[in-house]
Amino acid sequence: MKNTLVTFFTLCLSVAVLAARHESYYCKTKPANMKEEKVTRVRFYLRDTLSGQNPTAVRIAHANLTGGSESPVGFGSLFAIDDPLTVGPEKHSKEIGNGQGMYVSGSKEMSKFSIVMYVDLAFTTGKFNGSSISIFSRNPVAEEAGEREIAIVGGRGKFRMARGFVKIKTHKIDMKTGDAVLRYDATVYHY
Repeated sequence: MKNTLVTFFTLCLSVAVLAARHESYYCKTKPANMKEEKVTRVRFYLRDTLSGQNPTAVRIAHANLTGGSESPVGFGSLFAIDDPLTVGPEKHSKEIGNGQGMYVSGSKEMSKFSIVMYVDLAFTTGKFNGSSISIFSRNPVAEEAGEREIAIVGGRGKFRMARGFVKIKTHKIDMKTGDAVLRYDATVYHY
């Protein structure tokens, strides 16, 4: 009986020690073998269409406002987007990817119109096929007369661990419908 108890306690102690050794949530940290950082500049156009039979941006939520809003997208409105990325601004320009994500209208007055956006800009053809750039930033649409800047916060594929910025210039906008064609000049730092 004494041997059985000693064996039992030895077994329990061994199990407890092994469990404690494997309880941590991380593995050993080791230095990263970082590749040389590269910079890539990409220009494309994003077509954001809110109107018509086949919109690429649809409102999925809106604020319960009693007053009106001058904005074509409505203050507090949340939109889901699947906007085509094209080589040029023309309607039938070659499509090279799509921008999927969301944006919310963050201003009541059209003179201060801005949106806060999260969008994954995915490339579906060419050198960057299967890669994307992730943006999460305030887009001050009305504040800048020329270009405005948004932040690149990540990426995947050839743009893994990306950071950088995108200069956006409005090529064309319909103030009645909110439809827009935007030029994106991205400067991407990646490995």
